[in-house]
Amino acid sequence: MSDKMEARQLGGWLILVGIGIVVSPFKISLLIYNTYPELFNVDIWRTLTSPESAHYNPFWAPFIFTELAINCSLVLGWLVIGYKFFLRRQGFPKWYIGIALFTLVFIFLDALALKLILPDEPLFNKNTSTEFIRSLIMVLIWVPYMLFSTRVKATFVR
Repeated sequence: MSDKMEARQLGGWLILVGIGIVVSPFKISLLIYNTYPELFNVDIWRTLTSPESAHYNPFWAPFIFTELAINCSLVLGWLVIGYKFFLRRQGFPKWYIGIALFTLVFIFLDALALKLILPDEPLFNKNTSTEFIRSLIMVLIWVPYMLFSTRVKATFVR
């Protein structure tokens, strides 16, 4: 197989990218499934959003709805990226870079927003720190790869 034909295949380091693309919507969906139904339980919701409650904060409801909407949008975004990746569409690298950078910024801003609601809690708990570092590593490795790789330039041309 010629070098030009091989570059058009989803091989090499793109296999790792593909695995991440397939896993990401499932990972975010699992987070949504494990987090939000409990928050929307009538008793918990009332505890967080009722002015009579000791745990009330007027920002809880907008925070929860915004976070849920963004996470659902990220699932859809990763599905679009998967479509573009497996069909080797030209816009794939830009979509991938955009979602990767957005995710990194979202994790940080989400932690800041939660800090406004819960000022006594640390800015980054263990899970948030892990996700932020994972996202930062993803950005530091895969964004330059998407921008400068010959294989990426040759593969996503349709």
